[in-house]
Amino acid sequence: MKTLDTIALTLLIIGGINWLLVGLFQYDLVASIFGGQDSAGARIIYTIVGICALYCIKFFGGTAVDNNRAAR
Repeated sequence: MKTLDTIALTLLIIGGINWLLVGLFQYDLVASIFGGQDSAGARIIYTIVGICALYCIKFFGGTAVDNNRAAR
C-alpha cells in the first residue's frame, strides 16, 4: 500500500505543479506535451491525476490520528 500512496502523491504533486504553471503563466504543460487539452493523452493524464486526488483524501484521516498522538 505504501507504493500506491507514493505513486498517488507523486502524480498529485505533478498535477499541482501543472496547475501552478496554468495559474501563473497560463501555460498548460500537460496539454502542450500531449497536443492540447482535448487530446486523448491529456484527458487520460487529467483523469489519472483526478483519481489520485480522490485517493489521497484518505490521508486526512491519518493526520487527525497523528495530531491526537502528538497531543498526548
